[in-house]
Amino acid sequence: MTQEHNNSADPLHAKKEAWSGRFSEPVAEFVLRYTQSVSFDKRMAMADIRGSLAHAEMLATCGVISQQDLDDIRRGMEQISNEIKTGKFLWQLELEDVHLNIEARLTQLIGDAGKRLHTGRSRNDQVATDLRLYLRDEVDQIILKLHHLQEVLVNQARREYNTIMPGFTHMQVAQPVTFGHHMLAYVEMFDRDRERMIDLRRRINRLPLGSAALAGTTYPIDRELTAKLLNFDGVAQNSLDAVSDRDFGIEFTAAASLIMIHISRLSEELVYWMCQRFSFIKLPDRFTTGSSIMPQKKNPDVPETARGKCARVVGDLMAMATLMKGLPLAYNKDLQEDKEPVFDAIDTVKDTLRAFIEMMDGVEPNRAEMRAAAAAGYPTATDLADYLARRGVPFRTAHDIVGRVVRLAGDRNCDISDLSLSELKSFSDVIEADVYQVLTLEGSVAARDHVGGTAPCQVLKQVQRWDSIFAERNKK
Repeated sequence: MTQEHNNSADPLHAKKEAWSGRFSEPVAEFVLRYTQSVSFDKRMAMADIRGSLAHAEMLATCGVISQQDLDDIRRGMEQISNEIKTGKFLWQLELEDVHLNIEARLTQLIGDAGKRLHTGRSRNDQVATDLRLYLRDEVDQIILKLHHLQEVLVNQARREYNTIMPGFTHMQVAQPVTFGHHMLAYVEMFDRDRERMIDLRRRINRLPLGSAALAGTTYPIDRELTAKLLNFDGVAQNSLDAVSDRDFGIEFTAAASLIMIHISRLSEELVYWMCQRFSFIKLPDRFTTGSSIMPQKKNPDVPETARGKCARVVGDLMAMATLMKGLPLAYNKDLQEDKEPVFDAIDTVKDTLRAFIEMMDGVEPNRAEMRAAAAAGYPTATDLADYLARRGVPFRTAHDIVGRVVRLAGDRNCDISDLSLSELKSFSDVIEADVYQVLTLEGSVAARDHVGGTAPCQVLKQVQRWDSIFAERNKK
């Protein structure tokens, strides 16, 4: 810390000034610790400074403060910004939050001009603005990370467009699919997540500043100018709602929860794909750990941890929803509790996306094991039923016929394709030698040749479609 900062005015005196002399004694030390938020809201410091600089410029433009005051505020904020970035800023619990800490330091540096900065605003609209500014930037980063994860998964689909694996329903082998098709399913999930974040960002990007404590201000301000300076799309239209709205925080934690739910579903599959009963994939060693007593173990710790962290982010959503459900208009101190769930969800989602971007790029499918597993459980039974239906057998009748074919194959402990033509024809005389073409795994996946199907040619078309989407995004 600088010597000037270390020996500056008593912080309790600065806080007393902020309370306008209403109280005759300082806040109890325990209460200071209990009610302070600076220990976690200081991460919004740069957003607070940005909002204050825009507010000051608006005040100067409207003639509420002088150009000299604005110049002094800019100079003081530049020094404060440098102190924060270099770790020299002295954060004080006695000053309660990020806003009073920065305001007190500004006043120490530039005198009365620092006290004039708060003209026409309240900490109520100030914190609402800071949180929106901060969250807006974080949402932009999450959108970008989702895009990068999609790119990684599309590249896996490109490499494994014709790698056959079992598709499951009820965790039973159902029909063969391709690994590339499976990866593209998650690309679709993460694209919905990306769309939700983009849509949410529009509702974040409304300016509360100028609403003051709850009713607006008597000063001749220009809220539209402030919004323009801060790149907001517009201003909040009701001062009561503006200072007490945290819908955007609930929406964010809801959207973050869905991201983590999708990550958790993928994690679940990675965990069982990696176990010896499946041996479908290998994870890069740097994303796994060993056992303290079992030297043979290679544990999928990153997917397991991510699966667990999903519960954490869903908990953040529950905290936000429960926080807001009983609050009357307008601002209440309860709203201080909005930040930690939002911050936790931000950190968890960003760290998890980073891990999966790096890890999924290194996933190695075991093609032989996947194919062998796809051959178990009569996965081409539906193809045989479709074969019969195309030859005029009602599908429900075909379904019954194939059920009896499967029973015979089970009794023989063989695949349907191992049954002789005469044995198959004993169930239906429409069956001919060409039936064996539809009973192969390759024939089964190739037959799903339509938009959204698992046919390798369709997987490649989807890869090309995503390449075009990514190219358009990268132009913007």
